[in-house]
Amino acid sequence: MTSEPRIRVGRGRWRRRLGAAVFAMAVAKVASSCPATLAAEVDAVGANAPTGFAEVIERVRPAVVGVRVKTHERAQPGDIQFEVPQPGSPFDRFFKQFGIIPENPAPKGGLSVGSGFFISGDGYIVTNNHVIAGGRSLEVTTDDGNVYQGRIIGTDPQTDLALIKITSQVDLPYVRFAKTEPKIGDWVLPIGNPFGLGGTVTAGIVSARGRDIGEGPYNDFIQIDAPVNKGNSGGPTFSVRGEVIGVNTVIYSPSGGSIGVAFDIPAETVKLVVEQLRSKGHVTRGSIGVQLQTVTPMIAEAIGLKKGQGALVAQVDANGPAAKHGIEVGDVITAINDHEVQEPREFARTIAGISPGTSVKLGLFRNGRERSVVVKLGEMSPAIPKTDEQIGLGEKSALGLTLASAHSVPGMGERGVVVTEINPDSDAADSGLQIGDIVLSVAGQPVNAPAEVDRIVNEARAHSKRAILIQFKRDQMSGFVALPIG
Repeated sequence: MTSEPRIRVGRGRWRRRLGAAVFAMAVAKVASSCPATLAAEVDAVGANAPTGFAEVIERVRPAVVGVRVKTHERAQPGDIQFEVPQPGSPFDRFFKQFGIIPENPAPKGGLSVGSGFFISGDGYIVTNNHVIAGGRSLEVTTDDGNVYQGRIIGTDPQTDLALIKITSQVDLPYVRFAKTEPKIGDWVLPIGNPFGLGGTVTAGIVSARGRDIGEGPYNDFIQIDAPVNKGNSGGPTFSVRGEVIGVNTVIYSPSGGSIGVAFDIPAETVKLVVEQLRSKGHVTRGSIGVQLQTVTPMIAEAIGLKKGQGALVAQVDANGPAAKHGIEVGDVITAINDHEVQEPREFARTIAGISPGTSVKLGLFRNGRERSVVVKLGEMSPAIPKTDEQIGLGEKSALGLTLASAHSVPGMGERGVVVTEINPDSDAADSGLQIGDIVLSVAGQPVNAPAEVDRIVNEARAHSKRAILIQFKRDQMSGFVALPIG
């Protein structure tokens, strides 16, 4: 009597051999299912879909560069050394959330090292804004070892993107952005300059999409598990078709090395920003002049809205487009041009991507009734940069903040007090407040001087209050935080 042969895969060499075979078959199946694509405009015509990663890497790697930035003689608070976020920047809050301690400012002759990639044959390169921030000169090293001097075409701190350019006597290899969004589970291939080791390739998959890591309203990150390290910032992540699906920007790493959690700016966002940087050196965004908040299920029930979705209008700028077209506080924006709005971040990204002066149709829910209004978009005011004039100003408060009257800080207006320093050992350091924020009120009382803040805090303590509510303004956004005072 004979029996069918069996393969034991519980342990040992059979499992290793079978695992390797299954992996190879899976890679071959994924790659062979992808039609040939002219990913880099260099000797790729008629190229077959790769059966592994070697062929696609060979085609696209020449378009990836290392970016070396010489910073000021002595690093300033706004300078970036490798991937350390600027104090008070949007990325600083994400790093603090996970207990990542920034490196000390660099000594004289500091360097910032990152990555980038060509998007055209005449030398335009995409990288991260934080890679080149605080720089006084740029060096770009191509895959063949040539070194070029780069110049900045434009930056967009809101999305942490920058466009730089080099001049070459020959046409340069470049790559395309993906036309479709990647799916969770798709293979991805980051290439970059980690620790100054140019041309480094890693592989992984798309772990998640639509990640909100607290970096403002315009980013919608792709999470990947491919190893990404210091120096990869600004570099591309490719699909197996050789198209750029995102730009490496942030890693989660308590130890400073890769643990398989990295975040990319999606290609669609990069394309929109780069087009504007290339044409005019800066980014303009549409705005209707409102502050929004999430419609929770409880809010939806309270106002009679069937579903907990949309964007609740919490504030209307008196001279903005929304006010001129009759939008009121308490309205819920439910649609843009007949497309449903799920939540405020989606609305903000959509409006920001539409050119100022364009008219859009908004669906509204007010007092139990649906209605619509056509609004002509205004232009979002650019963020006021934090300058050296703010540093060292102000008086220390009982909240762990150093505050200065807004009217004493250039460009900060007349109302409120400006946060000029935050004690890293205080509760305020973990509250979400940032240097440059304007505190408008404390415990519901308007404040215009640091002494007024301390007076209100002391009164609250005298009444045995354990926490105090602070209203603040940041760029075009406003919000609230609660700080312990016990």
